[in-house]
Amino acid sequence: METKKVWFVTGASKGLGFELVKKLLSDGYKVAATSRTVTSLTDAFGEVSESFLPLSMNITDNNDVKSALDKTVGHFGNIDVIVNNAGYGQLGTLEELSDAEARANFDVNVFGTLNVIRNAMPYLRRQKSGNIFNISSVGGYYGGFPGWGVYCSTKFAVAGFTEALAEEARDFGIHATVVYPAYFRTDFLTKDSVKTPENSIEAYEAARNSEKAHLDEINGNQPNDPEKAADVLIQISKEENPPVHLLLGVGAPEFLNNKIEAITKDAKNWEDLTLSTGI
Repeated sequence: METKKVWFVTGASKGLGFELVKKLLSDGYKVAATSRTVTSLTDAFGEVSESFLPLSMNITDNNDVKSALDKTVGHFGNIDVIVNNAGYGQLGTLEELSDAEARANFDVNVFGTLNVIRNAMPYLRRQKSGNIFNISSVGGYYGGFPGWGVYCSTKFAVAGFTEALAEEARDFGIHATVVYPAYFRTDFLTKDSVKTPENSIEAYEAARNSEKAHLDEINGNQPNDPEKAADVLIQISKEENPPVHLLLGVGAPEFLNNKIEAITKDAKNWEDLTLSTGI
């Protein structure tokens, strides 16, 4: 009989995190779910129980994150799967976004995820097992979207440190996977979720067109189902040798191919100069 694992899911009040928690609870798993407000979780999933622990957590506060993980282990006795899903999209060209706007996106998407990893690893190391899923984006390996530079760079960072984490954690029986979702039909692109630049520069026509397309046209018409994404993550958590890189959803391979083709083309076109530096 399968032993049901204990999951810790951040950003669980909406989007992929919401669908994952819903699926986990319906399948009999034990789940600690975090959000900025605990009522958003209890309204959706109910009060504290033997199988569910809703937690308010400020992901940018290391001490708050540590407290949430301690409470999880105190409630369930252990922790098996970490899903770093909390994050938000920040629109705006690099010139438009202020230092404060850029840093805020990194604080949540990058340093918040690192806070969770830092405080979860001692538990996982002691039990010599566990899975860590860090949710990136197709924008974490292909950044050619005008007006998404800061957001994509946060997701590139997530991909980069997950690769390192996979090597660091391997000797302890812990698996780390970076997940690259394509467009899923969640509220990620709604005007209440994605942030736009406080001071836009209209000269950036391509960025404005991209912004309009994402908010007005792509939003609500994404080709992928978040409930099916939840099924995939649960399946991967059961694998003996899960992937370090997990492309997720229709469209994800195409973005990867575009990136590979672009790098390969530049590498071939400039190979003479690349190799000209040898002694």
